[in-house]
Amino acid sequence: MNKKEIIELQKRIGTKSDGFWGPISMAACIAHLKNLMPKPNPWPSPSEKDLLSFYGKPGDVSKLVNLDVAGLGVKYEGRTVRTVRVHKLIAPRLHSVLVELSKSHPNVLAEYAGAYNLRKMRGGNKYSLHARGAAIDFMAWSNGLRTHWPMGADMPIEVMEAFARQGFKSLGAVISRDAMHFEATR
Repeated sequence: MNKKEIIELQKRIGTKSDGFWGPISMAACIAHLKNLMPKPNPWPSPSEKDLLSFYGKPGDVSKLVNLDVAGLGVKYEGRTVRTVRVHKLIAPRLHSVLVELSKSHPNVLAEYAGAYNLRKMRGGNKYSLHARGAAIDFMAWSNGLRTHWPMGADMPIEVMEAFARQGFKSLGAVISRDAMHFEATR
């Protein structure tokens, strides 16, 4: 984003509009998204104990469903996707987000990058939320793990807001990178 776009984003999230994205803007963005979340938030904390209690063990495919996304414009590497494999507890709220985005941001859905994947976190020894079917990625090429949001990554704030309204956390907002990743944790 350029300075003008940062100023517009700062206005949207209710912080000083100076065109500089730093700790104050990051905190305001996190607060803005948290204010949009349902109360109480339906998802567990990211502690291993809470994740295990709520979602079960990583890789437990008995907890997964094939979420019907036919007609929503979800595409993986240019090919239409009819179902997305996710944890059964997140499916209804995730579907609501995807329906909303199909109308407002179809370009984002056209760059689906995955959901369930039995793998550890990149560079770590704990399992990713993807291993429980509780995370989804979009626009990976321009919103990767090491791409700073909003200065380098281009995930629209409106997409983060749509996920937040259903309780999903955006890593782009929370850690200012990995903006492709949305997870069902508090």
